[in-house]
Amino acid sequence: GNDILHDAGMYLLIFSLAIPFVTVRSLSASMLRCSGNLLLPSALEIVVCVLDVIFNYFFIFPTHQVILFGLAVTVPGFGLGVAGAALGSVVSLVIVGLIMFVYCAVGSEYLKLDREGSWRPEAETVKTAVKISTPIAAENFIMQSAAVYITRLIAPLGNISLAANSFAVTAEAFCYMPAYGIGEASMTLVGQSLGAKRNDLAKRFAWVTVAIGFVGMIVMSSFMYMLAPAIFNFLTPDNAVAQLGILVLRIVVFVEPLFGVSIIVSASLRGAGDTLIPGILNIVSMWGVRVPLSLFLVGRMGLRGIWIAMSVELAVRGILMMARLLFGKWDKVIKEVS
Repeated sequence: GNDILHDAGMYLLIFSLAIPFVTVRSLSASMLRCSGNLLLPSALEIVVCVLDVIFNYFFIFPTHQVILFGLAVTVPGFGLGVAGAALGSVVSLVIVGLIMFVYCAVGSEYLKLDREGSWRPEAETVKTAVKISTPIAAENFIMQSAAVYITRLIAPLGNISLAANSFAVTAEAFCYMPAYGIGEASMTLVGQSLGAKRNDLAKRFAWVTVAIGFVGMIVMSSFMYMLAPAIFNFLTPDNAVAQLGILVLRIVVFVEPLFGVSIIVSASLRGAGDTLIPGILNIVSMWGVRVPLSLFLVGRMGLRGIWIAMSVELAVRGILMMARLLFGKWDKVIKEVS
């Protein structure tokens, strides 16, 4: 217990020091995508992953020998363990964050800094930015608070449940990550269409991307269900952890298409400046469905109950977002805040 707390605290401390760079990276990536450049930030996100693996390898493990083509090769390392994992992630995020910022400042046709015009913030611009971003910030804080609370419910179930939950969350990401990519594209297309005063085009883009995402998530979910044993055999050698992880992962795959819909619709609405109502819907879904249902089921079904609660909540979230897209006046919101 104390070892876990020490390592977890060290990881959090090191990562916290990099938050300014993480913020710059996130904002730079968003600006590039909104300007129509989807390729560069996506490519750099891949670079982050590659650098993360490389730096983690050198920071986590001590200097050791590996056999390469029959030859013993000495590989240098710092042997920092969990702290090394945090440092590896931080270094990769800092490097890519700086690259993105520099490109925005000097390389982007639409975003680069020049000496023409005034740099003084305009009240209306600041007001619009605050009005759009505040609901997103509040939503993220409240949603993460719920996730922390649910982790607290899982902790008493023991190390096997904790490990299975962690690996299942990691494996699930392979399924829904394409939805985030489609969502980023949808947000850009919707925002640019509304900026051009083509509300009809914005709606078509939103619905087309939702349809593509829904079909794509059905395919991904099918593969995830079939490949779950292979994925967990790769992630962990512990059979008990693997079997429990496979069980809970196969519970959630049935609602992944609706989860993908919620991701894409939320991104589309953000492209229209509609952040308050979707944020409220997400919070209501998380705290009104997942948390109470998790409390009810965890004592009866253990980790399986937590994932059943999550599955129900993700389905509800997808339905709520579809209702907002279908019946809401989201394409008018950007006019109200601009």
